[in-house]
Amino acid sequence: MSTITRAGGDNAGRSLSGGSKEWLPEVLLWLITAMLIIAHQGTVLTLGFPVLAILTGLWLYFKSPARYIGFMWWLWFLSPEVRRLADWSKGSFTPTSLIQVAPLAVTMISAFSLLRYYTLLSQRRGLPVLLILMGLAYAFMIGVMSSGPLAATYDLANWLYPILIGFHIMAHTRQYPKYRDTIVSTFIWGMLVMGGYGLIQFFIMPPWDALWMLGSQMNSQGDPVPMGVRVFSTMNSSGPFAFAMMGAMVYVMAATHRVRWVAAALGFFAFALSLVRSTWGGWVIALLIQLVKSNNKVRVRIVASAVLLAGLCVPLLTVGPVAERMQARLNTLVNLSDDQSYAARNEFYATFAKTAFTDVSGEGMGATGTSTKLSNDGGQLGQYGNFDSGVMNIPFVLGWPGTLLYMSGIVWLVVRAALASFKLRNDKFVSACLSLSLATFAMLVFTNSLVGTGGLLLFMSVFSILSAVHYEKMNRRRTLILHGGTD
Repeated sequence: MSTITRAGGDNAGRSLSGGSKEWLPEVLLWLITAMLIIAHQGTVLTLGFPVLAILTGLWLYFKSPARYIGFMWWLWFLSPEVRRLADWSKGSFTPTSLIQVAPLAVTMISAFSLLRYYTLLSQRRGLPVLLILMGLAYAFMIGVMSSGPLAATYDLANWLYPILIGFHIMAHTRQYPKYRDTIVSTFIWGMLVMGGYGLIQFFIMPPWDALWMLGSQMNSQGDPVPMGVRVFSTMNSSGPFAFAMMGAMVYVMAATHRVRWVAAALGFFAFALSLVRSTWGGWVIALLIQLVKSNNKVRVRIVASAVLLAGLCVPLLTVGPVAERMQARLNTLVNLSDDQSYAARNEFYATFAKTAFTDVSGEGMGATGTSTKLSNDGGQLGQYGNFDSGVMNIPFVLGWPGTLLYMSGIVWLVVRAALASFKLRNDKFVSACLSLSLATFAMLVFTNSLVGTGGLLLFMSVFSILSAVHYEKMNRRRTLILHGGTD
């Protein structure tokens, strides 16, 4: 039994006992889900899954805050596939599904940490979070007036939940080792599952995935036929999936699991077949940062790992239809003049930059992305439903006041994490978190990587670094006290 003492906002909860039972609600949730799918009870699953997921999330939040983080990630990983299987078992595509609510609702449970440990906001390590929350509050008020309360609230949740997860980790610094182990384990096993399924999706194309692609008209994901899809595995689209795989492949360097290389091979192959160039670039940036940050021993390990992955996967990526898809995508990195996506992004920057950067008050929450569906009667994406630039999305939505507050808090956090990481040079997890957070931040040019899967990765990584440093300080202080104030 481990006992966590309540002190100064770092409370990890009361004495945690019955650890062997912590996994039981999760297992029951996935077991019931599998049984309902096999029994073709799609309607029951659609109604029951979010309720059971929320109850499980609440149980874990109070019983095992670290395991709650792992469960939250598994919901983001698997809920979209559960939704597709529910539709398939019902025999028809449904445009909106309550199952989609489950991961967002469970992630928002972390708001309890903000309410329970709000005094952290007045401390030095909590001030950046306060700035970020003030920026989001400003944009929310503007959004309520311009886009309506429903669209603004939904959009606020998407901007808010990554920072809430980060705050939750900071509030439980005393349990840092459990958080570290949970995060690494979740991503390694998640990469094994999603990478393996991603290859099945590419080479076979299960009927439930095909039904969803046709019903949702996801033309950007390719064709719903074998070897015609951009792999999105168990997630909603190739973008979030590629983000998750990028994070998992970075965390491989901090893992000791026996399956990590099998998982890395499957994940790398599926990651490549997602054809998401921005995350390819993000992964390269993360590896370069790890090489610079690490000692010689770890550098050799990183290079050896890269060579091993290349040896396993590159030959498979250069054969038959797979080679054709990869070659066509790689050519766009060299021949930018023939790249329609690059040309469209350039045109968007050229025509919209003035509007984005000169809108002083901002359009507020609900002005961009999927939340625009909630601001009109038809349920269709609004004018700015597809917004392909984080650099312009932030000022356009938050305005000058909100952007100043929001970005000040984020830059403060990232800089603090980067400086703090040098105090733990030999900590492979801290090194992985630093490289992942900086790479995700750099990807703002292509997408708003501060929300959604990218935002979760960034804030989780940044606050994990700060928690690691604070945890070490507490350990040194405890050691000094035990030794009577002397080294």
